[in-house]
Amino acid sequence: MVGIKRTSLSIGAIIREILLKDKAVRERTKKIFPVAIDKAILPYILYRRVGLEHNPTKAGQPGADTVLVEVVCYTANYTEGVELAEAVRAALDYQQGEKEGLVMRSCQFSGGEEGWDDDAFAQQLDFIIKV
Repeated sequence: MVGIKRTSLSIGAIIREILLKDKAVRERTKKIFPVAIDKAILPYILYRRVGLEHNPTKAGQPGADTVLVEVVCYTANYTEGVELAEAVRAALDYQQGEKEGLVMRSCQFSGGEEGWDDDAFAQQLDFIIKV
C-alpha cells in the first residue's frame, strides 16, 4: 500500500503472517484465507475482523484501537480440528507483531466455540487485539 498509512483495518495482514510463520500451524495447514473462500480443500483457516473500536486521545489525536478478530479452523475430522485450533491459539495468544508500520501491541484469546459448517468441523477462536 504505497502512500497509505496502515491502520487497524489492516490487522489481518499481521494475523496471517504470524500464522504462516508458526511451525505447528504450518504442519497442519498452509491454507489461510481472509473472510471466505469458495473452493477450499480441508484443512484450512479463515480469519476476519468482526469488530473495531476506535479510542482517540483526549487531545483528538489517534489513539489505540481495539480490534476483534475471529479465526476459524476447518477440518475433516474433529480431533484434527482441535489440534489445529490449539496450534493457532498458541501462535497468536499474547503475541505482538508489526507489518509495514502497523503495530499489533497485544493479541489475547477471548473465547470460542465449535461446530459443523458446510461438511467440515469448525473450531472458532476469538481474539482481542490492541493496535
